[in-house]
Amino acid sequence: MAPSQTLYPRSTVKRIIKAHSDRKLSKNVDVMIFLDYTLFLQDLIREASIRSKQAGERGVSARTIRKATETSLRKFKG
Repeated sequence: MAPSQTLYPRSTVKRIIKAHSDRKLSKNVDVMIFLDYTLFLQDLIREASIRSKQAGERGVSARTIRKATETSLRKFKG
């Protein structure tokens, strides 16, 4: 993908978010949601990696991700 192209239509994302929240949205709300999502995934992978090492596994499996999901969701509940 060329660097000048956008990855998603910002107006569509804002419309979806507004339909679910019934609140006024700031100018860059879609960017903030994307960054929060990225931080959540980073934390989830870190927690799953720690759990898999503690269990003596060689890599991260779907089971360790499911176990780490609850912990990560609690941190990002807001």
